[in-house]
Amino acid sequence: MSGTKGCILLAEDDATFRSFVRTILEDEGYEVCIARDGREGSQLLGQESFDLVISDLKMPYKSGLELFRETRQDPGAPQFVFLTAYGTVDEAVAAMKEGAVDFLTKPLSAPEALLNLVNRVMENQQLTRTLRAMKESTSTGLPPEELIFAGQAMKLVRNLVRDVAGTMATVLIYGESGTGKELIARTIHLRGPGGKAPFVPLNCAAIPENLLESELFGHEKGAFTGAIQARQGKFELARGGTIFLDEIGEMPVSLQAKLLRVLQERVFERVGGSREIRADVRVIAATNRDLQEELAGHRFREDLYYRLNVFPIHLPPLRERADAIPLLANFFLGHFSGQIGKKLKGIEPGAEAAMSRYAWPGNIRELQNVLERAVILAQGTVRCAHLPDGLLSKDAPAGMDSREALKSVERDLITKALASHGGNRRLAAEELGISRRTLQYKLKEYGLLEDR
Repeated sequence: MSGTKGCILLAEDDATFRSFVRTILEDEGYEVCIARDGREGSQLLGQESFDLVISDLKMPYKSGLELFRETRQDPGAPQFVFLTAYGTVDEAVAAMKEGAVDFLTKPLSAPEALLNLVNRVMENQQLTRTLRAMKESTSTGLPPEELIFAGQAMKLVRNLVRDVAGTMATVLIYGESGTGKELIARTIHLRGPGGKAPFVPLNCAAIPENLLESELFGHEKGAFTGAIQARQGKFELARGGTIFLDEIGEMPVSLQAKLLRVLQERVFERVGGSREIRADVRVIAATNRDLQEELAGHRFREDLYYRLNVFPIHLPPLRERADAIPLLANFFLGHFSGQIGKKLKGIEPGAEAAMSRYAWPGNIRELQNVLERAVILAQGTVRCAHLPDGLLSKDAPAGMDSREALKSVERDLITKALASHGGNRRLAAEELGISRRTLQYKLKEYGLLEDR
């Protein structure tokens, strides 16, 4: 099923019509298994798992309605859509009253009718599975992968996380504020060799410069005014696990040299001490800054940059994950309504569409705040009236078209730079004013690696 949009069982005894429907579904990216009658359908349902069953009502050996009744009480039972001739519409309506999703009459008036229905059912199935997994996901404290990596733009991130998690490599996560950098860091940690050891976060921007060194490395008694007893720092507390250095671009240059030593030699001393302490930790750092610009402005050490940038991961902003917004919004709806004991039916289509159009400058954190407010205001269903005025305004930032245009321009610039230098990536990166690593990432992002 890898690489498909989902797995569908098509139970239909008419060979011509069966082939027609199968072609429509496979062209849309679905995996399709075939049952030529009710008996084959029953056997396949007993052996395999399906996301959806599309079944004729009238078939030899066993009807579509019998297949539905056999499976509807099973855990994880698939949804059913029935195909019916005009003479059996009443039976299809009866099946819907028992829990079937919908029905279509044969012959199909247009393939779009089938695809629209199937796509809607599959999207709802995905949402249901994700929210169920979220409720069950208590052992790690993390949401399920379907939520963490929701949206097509997160596919590359998901693959990179899987590749690096099993190692102890240093990771540098890039992304705007609110994109979930710490969540990705925790995911890498929990799936890594030190996953059962501590995960210790430190926001470098939130600690005053004169205290940051002590926070990182600890201090001995009497090291400075107020140090009335020795104290472990984050590197000691994270022993065997992971230290997450958020907003690493905010770290003072004077302290960057000491962090560099830890990464190079894996040892450090507490403030006011001379005993070397081994740094048995994995380092994951994150930034919302362009560290290339920081290097150019001499605000970030080049040697530290290369030590941190062993395995870069770039998180896309939420405006590039519009397809994930309904899923995330419904998760936050369930989360906050559960917190305050409210029973809400969902989000009306108009409100969902408004959220999908909005550019979310505050990213997932802003979406979370908007849903918390909406849950407090809503009764029954979240509507447009429960969303902030700024989100609904015509002047609200909405970047789908401009974003795609920007990507197209960027892709063209990269293509032309490579062409002008005969495919030499080093020279192309210099012309574009980016690092070779950034160029490599962009080549992957735009599917240009296969062409080189």
